[in-house]
Amino acid sequence: MNTIMRKTVLGIAGLAFAGGLAAGPMNHGTAVETVDSNPVAFVQADKPDTAKLIPHGVQGAQSRIDLSDEQVGNVKAIIAATKKAGMDERAAVVSIATALQESKLENLGHLGDRNDHDSQGLFQQRPSSGWGTVEQITDPEYSTTAFLKGLKQVDGWQDMPLTRAAQTVQVSAYPDHYAQWEQQAADLVAEHWNS
Repeated sequence: MNTIMRKTVLGIAGLAFAGGLAAGPMNHGTAVETVDSNPVAFVQADKPDTAKLIPHGVQGAQSRIDLSDEQVGNVKAIIAATKKAGMDERAAVVSIATALQESKLENLGHLGDRNDHDSQGLFQQRPSSGWGTVEQITDPEYSTTAFLKGLKQVDGWQDMPLTRAAQTVQVSAYPDHYAQWEQQAADLVAEHWNS
């Protein structure tokens, strides 16, 4: 075999081998990085299991919004409060989906005539309904902890569709609207749970 042909065959075989390394291990939590044309394996941080985040599958059409830095900060605050409360990733998904529906993850103060009664904060909680003071319910950690305290009191919330668990805590006039945020909430938890 001449030299050019051998180099071509070896080059193609090398690409196929490197491609096989990249395709195989990446599906198992390992990625392949190429340094100086040599594949080097390294382990990526494990992300939460999708089956754990969305155990019942999403229900209905899903909505999605682009998030500002402030909204991402509120996602991280919800996750931190969930961990502090000793609850798992699914609780964070339910919390974030609820806050997406209630406030689009914006820590809302009093909106005047546009307010739903005296609802404020990420979860649109009401001081007049016993959720806490205005200062408390506009604190992301406090409001998340208050929501999670309500969620813990819902028997079997882990085995319910997200919208039913959220509605049992929130008692919204639109009980099915939480479902539309489940996929984005799960994606946010997968992205930020370990960050």
